[in-house]
Amino acid sequence: MIDRISSANVQSMLEVLRTYQSQAAGNAGAAAEPAATKVGQPTFFDSVKNAIDGVNDTQKKSSALSEAYDRGEEVPLTEVVLSMQKSSLAFEATLQVRNKVMKAYEEIMNMPV
Repeated sequence: MIDRISSANVQSMLEVLRTYQSQAAGNAGAAAEPAATKVGQPTFFDSVKNAIDGVNDTQKKSSALSEAYDRGEEVPLTEVVLSMQKSSLAFEATLQVRNKVMKAYEEIMNMPV
């Protein structure tokens, strides 16, 4: 997951967040412009989907290496363990991001109108 996040994706996410911030603040000039996404730039949804797909790929590779080792194929044990650790770390990072997003959502829903 960490390897798949590029600076372009981060900049795109920051741009989207700044856009929403300016819309919430009532900036009419900045609010009209971001309605159309720039060609070639991924949307926030695409960035999140790509990150989750990367974690899924990491877990699949780890599982495949582990199964190959169990079958007796010539796979170094260090490679299997390293792959499992990468998979675990990517999943934990994704879980922490999900928890932060859920907490932010709950805080927003509990705000008085």
